[in-house]
Amino acid sequence: MVIDKKTKFGGINITLEAIGAVAGSAATECYGVVGLAAKNSLRENIANLLKEDAYYKGVIPHKDKDDYSVDLYIIVAYGVKITEVVSEVQKKVKYVLEKTFDIKFKAVNVFVQGLKTI
Repeated sequence: MVIDKKTKFGGINITLEAIGAVAGSAATECYGVVGLAAKNSLRENIANLLKEDAYYKGVIPHKDKDDYSVDLYIIVAYGVKITEVVSEVQKKVKYVLEKTFDIKFKAVNVFVQGLKTI
């Protein structure tokens, strides 16, 4: 998926990999997040951590008419309060995406794929 944005200087194409890299970096900076996981890792019963160059596999952007949203699949550290971690990830990822790409995101949906001891 590519997001096309028009500015006074011309057009910009924002790719899935760019959104994934920015959202993934913002999410992994949050306390309690061990890393990102691929969307289908829950079906395979294996929650492997994604490397930084593959964050786009754990971040799925959506476009509804004029609204944008992002699905984010994370692995959380064992022993932390999951609801607090998810809330902080939602806030930080939404803020960073909106500041970086100058696009309003309606929602950041966070799915916890697993727990990992650190």
